[in-house]
This record gives sequence, C-alpha cells and structure tokens, in this order.
Amino acid sequence: MMPRLVPVAACLALLGCSADHASGALESNASSSSAITQVTSFGTNPGNLKMYDYVPAGMPAHAPLVVAMHGCTQSASAYVNAGWNELADLEKFYVVYPEQQQANNQNLCFNWYDTTNTSRGSGESLSIKQMVDAMKASYSVDDQQVFVTGLSAGGAMTAVLLAAYPDVFRAGAVMAGLPYRCATTTSDAYTCMSPGKDETAQQWGDLVRAAVSSYGGPYPRVSIWQGSSDAIVSTSNLTALVRQWTNVNGIADVATSTSTVSGASHAEYQDTKGHALVESYMVPNMGHGTALEVGFAPAGGCGTAGAYILDAGICSTYYAWLFFHGGALPAPVDAGADAQPPPPPPPVDAGPLCQQFQDANYNHVLAGRATRCGVGGSYVCAVGSGTQFGLWTMMQSWLRETAPGYFEPGQCP
Repeated sequence: MMPRLVPVAACLALLGCSADHASGALESNASSSSAITQVTSFGTNPGNLKMYDYVPAGMPAHAPLVVAMHGCTQSASAYVNAGWNELADLEKFYVVYPEQQQANNQNLCFNWYDTTNTSRGSGESLSIKQMVDAMKASYSVDDQQVFVTGLSAGGAMTAVLLAAYPDVFRAGAVMAGLPYRCATTTSDAYTCMSPGKDETAQQWGDLVRAAVSSYGGPYPRVSIWQGSSDAIVSTSNLTALVRQWTNVNGIADVATSTSTVSGASHAEYQDTKGHALVESYMVPNMGHGTALEVGFAPAGGCGTAGAYILDAGICSTYYAWLFFHGGALPAPVDAGADAQPPPPPPPVDAGPLCQQFQDANYNHVLAGRATRCGVGGSYVCAVGSGTQFGLWTMMQSWLRETAPGYFEPGQCP
C-alpha cells in the first residue's frame, strides 16, 4: 500500500489542492456525472482504481477512445465537466474515466511519482491499460485511435502512460502536468513542481526510452497545456515536456511555427514532412487547471467551469481532439468561412450511379467531396447536399455520390 501523506504535504507534492478549492473540486454537475457508468470488472486492477465510461448513442464501428484523468481532490464525475462527453456525442468516440481511491492516496491524486505505479506492467498504469483492454473487448474500438489526457496529477499520469505504453496510445494531451520520471520519490516531487528540473532534451528523452527499452516503434504525439499564472506547477515544466517529447520523436525542441489561438500562445514542433508531433499552449493569466471556453459550439459547449476547470477563453478539449487526429486549426472567422453552402438540388435516387467513399473528413475536403463550413470553418459539409457531417479533422466518415457532384453522408444501398 502506498504511504498516506498529511494533507498539506500531499497537496503540494502531488499537484493540485489549496485551502480555497479543495472542497469545491469534489463537486460536479449532477446531470453530467449521471451520464458515466461504473465498470466493476476490467482485469486484475493492481492499482486499485475505479473505472467509469461514457458511451454515446449511435456509435459506429472502429470508433476512437479517449482516456481522461482527473486531478487531485477530484473524482471521475468532477472531471466530466472538462467537456469530453459533449464532444464525444458530436464526434462519436468512447471516453474512459479512471478514478483514484483514498485507500491509495488520501487526496485522490494519481501516484505519478511512485515507480510501482509508473512502470509498464504494474500498479496504476497497468490498471488504466486494462481499462483500455476492457473497452476493446466490449466495443468496436480502433486500435490506432486510442488517446489519453489528464489534469495535474492526471496530466503527469498522462505522460506516464505515453511512456510506459507507447504501443497503446497514439497521442496524448498533458494539462498542467509534468515530464515522465521527473520524480521518483515524494520529496523529489516538490522540486519537479517548482522550480522544476533543468535537464537536457537528451536526458528527458532517455527517461522515456528506458520505460520500454525494447520498443522500436513510433512514439505518441503530445499536446502540452499550461497556465502562465499557475502557482502549483511551474511553467518551466512546459519547456521540460516539450524537450522530452520532441527528443523521443526525433525532432528539435525549437518551434517550427508559432501563432496565437484565442489569446493563447501556440507553438508547433514539426517533422520534416510538416507533421506536428508536439505542440504547446501557454494560456495567459490562467492558474492551475484545464482550460475551457464555456459555450464553445464546435465542442458541444466545452464543459462546465469549476475548481481547476477554468473558463479561460480557449477550449483545450476541442483543440486537443483536433491534435489527436492531426487536424489543422480552424481558419480565422470571416464571411467566407462562415458562409453556408448553396441550397442543395433535389435529391437524386441512389441507383447504379451511387459510389461510396470512406475517408478522413480532412481528406474528403481535399478530394472535393466536402467543403469547410460552420463557425470558423471548423466543420465539414458534403458538396451538393450541403449536409454537415462532422468536424474538419482526421475522423473517418462515409460519403456517397448519388449523382455527379452530389454527395451526402452514408453508404450506398
């Protein structure tokens, strides 16, 4: 059993509580929390965690899966407020919420600093991997579209899972978290959090490579988020995470492009083919938490603000999802991007001329079967019918052509 620390020490060392927010972080939106379901059997569960899932209606075959982890003093139902369920309803993917228990950590922090729980094949990291396996056994999950994200201690645990199971997770998003193996003891965690550790990119990368020394495949892509006014996790950890994950992905830790997205400073670190393998967001004036833009329509609303889930003017849930699929950022809002497609011609019966196409929404646009539409051009609409059928991402969709130049969602009869 893991040692149980006094509350003050645990809050400081394990990321994420303060006297004014500790109780509030346990509160959650009742309707949101009721949407998740506990799964009581999912393997040997050596980390003694709880598992909850969210399954939207009308799920297609080979759907993505997102693992979303709460921060200290929070619960799975509290982290539902980060907005992943609403986005899952739009984009059709499964969500798993691991939950810590007080028997493991009295402040409900994932034990991101303890080597038993951060090594492949043991402890909490194995329990979460078993949750993924359970979802694959119960539903049609695409092995190539399994992603992970988390806040604070959950963000640090996100880095753990990406390092310990690079063959399971394709990409991840670390929210106010820490590099893999920044700390291996409780006392060392203080230094990691603030002021942070100034290791080289090679040193940070070596820690990840040592996690699975026999692994020779590609490493996950990583999105890194931090508030510029975070008083719990030093902003130096954003730099450390960038160094670590650019190094294991074989690219330089110098940004290849920078921009401002909803007021946040955004940097991309691309390979020679122009693919962003690592990205970072520094959100101005934001403290310790997950960034939301409450009411952000493309994400289905982007969650509910609360303790450590902050209405910061940018929806990290939405942009992390775009990054998971390699999607480009939406174009700036202008009259052209927001213009709706022209009125469709009368439908044509799908006879022998019907052809069907399964491809990423992004590629449907490139092939001329769809156009960008909606707010900021972040959605896609079928050419001809004008039907909106998803976000402009790498999410797979079917389109059928029932007459020359007339496309609509679905497959041929």
